[in-house]
Amino acid sequence: MKPRVSADTALAAAWIVALAASLAVLFIGEVLGQMPCLLCWYQRAFMFPLAVVLGLGLWWQDRRIGRYGMALGLGGAAIALWHSGLYVGLVPEPIQPCTATGPSCTDDNQLVLGIPIPFLSLIAFVLVAGLSAFSLKEPHS
Repeated sequence: MKPRVSADTALAAAWIVALAASLAVLFIGEVLGQMPCLLCWYQRAFMFPLAVVLGLGLWWQDRRIGRYGMALGLGGAAIALWHSGLYVGLVPEPIQPCTATGPSCTDDNQLVLGIPIPFLSLIAFVLVAGLSAFSLKEPHS
């Protein structure tokens, strides 16, 4: 029999992804001084609550908290998908610089491990939504 990942493990993993993503964007913005563009702000509006909501759900052992993780994760993923489409040119709209003289999301400074930040955001949201959904599945008896 294959080992199964528990709902608590899936939620903990979702929380770790959300927390790491939140801390990473705070580091980029506050420590490195690279202020986010408008679409990045919208994504933050979904990611920051994820870290708090999932963390509190784990703390209070709320087995249904994954539904909120799914909702916030899918909302953020939709914005990140649009942002990624802008980045690769699928959406015909230029990406505006984050500030009048600041970096654009297409700037090489916006790469982490060679991956553009909009793609990393999309990956994080999809992971959180998927892990949250997995946590809601009842184990088979």
